Amino acid sequence: MSDGQIPLKDTTDSKAPGGNGLLQSIFRNSLGLGLFAVFTVGLISVTWILTQERIETQVRAYEAKALMEILPADTHDNVLVDSKIVLEPSRLLSSQDQREAYIALNDGEVSAVILPVTAPDGYSGRIELLVGINRNGTLAGVRAITHKETPGLGDKINTNVTDWILGFAGKSLSNPAAEGWGVKKDGGEFDQFTGATITPRAVVAAVYRALQYFEANRNLLLDPLRMTGVREEIQNDE
Repeated sequence: MSDGQIPLKDTTDSKAPGGNGLLQSIFRNSLGLGLFAVFTVGLISVTWILTQERIETQVRAYEAKALMEILPADTHDNVLVDSKIVLEPSRLLSSQDQREAYIALNDGEVSAVILPVTAPDGYSGRIELLVGINRNGTLAGVRAITHKETPGLGDKINTNVTDWILGFAGKSLSNPAAEGWGVKKDGGEFDQFTGATITPRAVVAAVYRALQYFEANRNLLLDPLRMTGVREEIQNDE
């Protein structure tokens, strides 16, 4: 090296990661994130499945309890939960898929039917109901099965909160007349809840539609010999 020349410093660091080391680091991090994502999704899926099964079991148990409240054991001589027929999707029942109805028998004759009906316009969404209708067209009873109505307001449709829903028993398409099938705020005969009108309005309308459905399909629903054919014969009423 000649005088006056400044020596160049070797900037190569043998300890610094080369190109391969950087790629390996990125790969390891990506793999870790991928495995974590798979584990998280799997955990969420398993939790959902277990929770969903538990919810469905609870709904079935509550439904069985509601059936016996609507039609006590001394009103029929068959096992309600085992006497089901399949109904096609229905505008009146607000159902978009096949649903199951329950048939009560006495000495081989259909004495009542319990229909599943949805009130789609509850304050917090859908309200699932069971509507029991006697052979003569009068209501045996109504129960709410599932809903997300506001505690202290809309949940007054539950029998453990108030007895409001018990007031449907004995009513029919003609009692009250069509104009009476509404809450009092709308000129009807049914009480609304203090601070909550949407929920009772939705339930009243759904029960009325269930009565209309029963009337339109009375001959099929009340004929035990044709029960196995109800699935094919009660068609979508759109």
